[in-house]
Amino acid sequence: MLNKFDALRYFCVAAETLNFRETANRLSVSPSVITRVVNELEAELGEQLFKRHTRSIKLTSFGEQFLLRAQHLLAESETLFKMGKNQADDLAGIVRITVPSWRNNDEIIRQLLITLESYPEIIIDWREDMGKLDMVEDRIDMGLRIGLEPDQDFVVRKITEIGDVLVASPALVKKLGQPTDLTDFERRYPMAIPINSNTGKPWTLFLNEDITLNPKNPAFYSVDNYSALQAVLLGKCAGLINDFMVKPYLERGELIQLFPEIQIDKWQLFLYRPYQTVTPARVLKVFDLLTEILRKTYY
Repeated sequence: MLNKFDALRYFCVAAETLNFRETANRLSVSPSVITRVVNELEAELGEQLFKRHTRSIKLTSFGEQFLLRAQHLLAESETLFKMGKNQADDLAGIVRITVPSWRNNDEIIRQLLITLESYPEIIIDWREDMGKLDMVEDRIDMGLRIGLEPDQDFVVRKITEIGDVLVASPALVKKLGQPTDLTDFERRYPMAIPINSNTGKPWTLFLNEDITLNPKNPAFYSVDNYSALQAVLLGKCAGLINDFMVKPYLERGELIQLFPEIQIDKWQLFLYRPYQTVTPARVLKVFDLLTEILRKTYY
């Protein structure tokens, strides 16, 4: 089947050289290929493009008219294909990022925008969502997530490890008394229960491979750890909260860590982007900049 785009390109070079052998040399193909393509193009058009003689060829009247339109079409196609390339070279365009809804996002986005002042044509589309947005449907270029193992289908930059801490307020511990063990804790202590925003169901509270927390008194439900933290600080319940969130409250004595002797598995915090045949330069630039900012923030 005739490749019409290639046929136009071959024809334009042949019209310039008026020599099929020279045309073949320029295009790195054999002269027979040029002859075949020109013949097929003429058959497709139903018109002769060249007058062929033993020692020379020249364009027909139709060929001269067709050449002008073919050259214009090829020039337009070059402009079309350069659009994306120029955007990438100029570091221009939208970069879509999805991150969890965390309070320190304000500082992260501030640092990112300050850094991007050197690239004024890059536009950030910042999506704060506890669910994992679809890379294709939502056209997300990169995302920040917590998980045990990153998806192997993505390019991944590990930021740090994040652990959970089982905490309660001093007032709640005074009221209920120190739990003697996890069974006692599960039976007597009210608990903040995290909800999986993708399923609408509670997360299973794995502490490690051997221990799963099964609280009997749910007292607060939330997809957001910060909301759960407020309930814990007010003494409404205990909670399994990210370590970087509770650290300042533990240092000030506003929270107490329960069962510090129990080793709780850590999760990986990672920045990821999908594998693509071609990734725009603006996405690569923001991916590098955001990696650096996140590592400084969470280390």
